[in-house]
Amino acid sequence: MKSQSNTLPYWLSSPAALMVLALVAVPLVMTFSLSFHALQPGGGLDPSLTLQNYAHMVGDNYYLQIFARTFLLALLITVTCILIGAPEAYVLCRLSSRWRAVSFLIVLGPLLVSVVVRTLGWAILLGDDGLINKALLAAGWIDQPVRLMYSYTGIVIALSHVLVPYMVLSVWASLQKLDLTTEQAADSLGASHFTVLRRIVLPQVTPGVLSGSMIVFALAASAFATPSIIGGRRLKVVSTTIYDAFLSDMDWPMGAALAGVLMVAVIVISVLANRFIERRYKQVFA
Repeated sequence: MKSQSNTLPYWLSSPAALMVLALVAVPLVMTFSLSFHALQPGGGLDPSLTLQNYAHMVGDNYYLQIFARTFLLALLITVTCILIGAPEAYVLCRLSSRWRAVSFLIVLGPLLVSVVVRTLGWAILLGDDGLINKALLAAGWIDQPVRLMYSYTGIVIALSHVLVPYMVLSVWASLQKLDLTTEQAADSLGASHFTVLRRIVLPQVTPGVLSGSMIVFALAASAFATPSIIGGRRLKVVSTTIYDAFLSDMDWPMGAALAGVLMVAVIVISVLANRFIERRYKQVFA
């Protein structure tokens, strides 16, 4: 009876595991294996295995610039989400249950709207004739429209809008473990509000910030619709380059190589950054 109870969780989780294997793992392996073939002049695939696509990617500054641009944008978006989401989560924890529910609905609002509809809404706001430029011109703060569309600024604003909720939820989950009596004790001993935040709140919020940063960075680096619409065809990122390789150039091996490198790079950067920050976190707050 004991052995059957030990295997019961595995039997219960096996349908979900098989579904993930069939719908996620197998397509990823097939796509990755496609990158080791070359495209023949006639449009077919060379059956022999080769690293030609990866060598071409590493030796071409065009692809290196696209990867650098993608990870720079992802880093800027992650930092923006931390600066907005962490204080927002801290404020949510201090609200009453009634106002907290209303605030959560507002925070999660971007996730309830289609990514295309949301991005088109930002295109209307950020355009040269958009509402933001019209308001700035009417207020006399600028003499000519500020270029927000087809720019880094526009992509950072639009993607931060939808990715901030992930940071808020991650930090808020960490704050649920925070004992409010420790803050009250520090306050009664004469600690300033800044000292309480730095010595008590920040160490307990850091794990939530780390987990939220990994989620935001991965989603920002792999985002497609928002960079495609807000960034346009000139401001390319890896996801739009993969789309062009698969559907415009019909170079499936190169598109698969780009996708594989993007996935591996995001995982490696996230893991290394997480370990580095955790090590520094232990040194500072130990």
